[in-house]
Amino acid sequence: MPLPSHGCGSTVRLMYFPPPQLIEARVATTVPARFRRPPERSEWADANRAGAPVDCFLEGPCFDVFGRLYVVDIPYGRIFRIDGDHWEQIAEYPGWPNGLKVQPDGILIAADYRHGLVRINPDTGATSAVIQTVMSEGFRGLNDLTLHDDESILFTDQGQTGLQDPTGRVYRLHKDGRLDRLISTGPSPNGLVLNSAQTHLYVAMTRSCEVWRFALRDDAIVGKAQCFARVPPGLVGPDGLAMDAYDRLYISNPGHGCIWIVGPTGIPLYRVQSPSGHMTTNCALGPDGRTLFITESETGDILTADIPPP
Repeated sequence: MPLPSHGCGSTVRLMYFPPPQLIEARVATTVPARFRRPPERSEWADANRAGAPVDCFLEGPCFDVFGRLYVVDIPYGRIFRIDGDHWEQIAEYPGWPNGLKVQPDGILIAADYRHGLVRINPDTGATSAVIQTVMSEGFRGLNDLTLHDDESILFTDQGQTGLQDPTGRVYRLHKDGRLDRLISTGPSPNGLVLNSAQTHLYVAMTRSCEVWRFALRDDAIVGKAQCFARVPPGLVGPDGLAMDAYDRLYISNPGHGCIWIVGPTGIPLYRVQSPSGHMTTNCALGPDGRTLFITESETGDILTADIPPP
């Protein structure tokens, strides 16, 4: 039976949400020239940038209790601390750090593609291993992590998985050393974040252009994992994630040079657009909970945007 005809636009509006509102981001600071390496081809660039040489590639934005921003430079194994427009290199080691978080004690934890979870002392730059293998088997290549209040660490093991090989993993490392594999069928699990109540985990699946959502349980059983949000298809799907106090989800989308902001029920609200490159790889909310900070990896810029309250 045909639907009542009220014009093409009426039918479309019944099926889809209104377009998200546009927010223009701005450049806050950029990697100083003294920290930019001479562009060179590398093993990392061959696998992840089609061999294109890079002078830096920023990721993993996070803040410490003093409001200082930390980011990683993946191909050169560097960690930077940024205070206003002042950049300081606090660590360099032979790894590929991607996701980064600050623990309550001030120690940094990195999800490193080469070395698993790595602990970094921000005062000395010293590194040490948290976990490097699972039952003596190496990880595929860690991508990102998030911290639970119970001191467990949730992290993604992405490697080179995708639609051709949907076997990416999501793990939870408990304080007592127990390791739970929560997901083993992910088409490129990338960024991940907890809701404000820390009852549900959201995971970006880059190659399927989705964000999955599922409940966390003490027994590590995952049931009814749900596609919570999708981003438009293109060259690159969702990357890093963030969550605000209102349970609005922030989805970094380097394929379209923007951050999508999605409401608690999955309704798209805003599109934060980059003024520079298209590699908006990750984001984090500043200490005020209203200013969004974005790593623009193509240019080495740190972008900011003011986010309206609900």
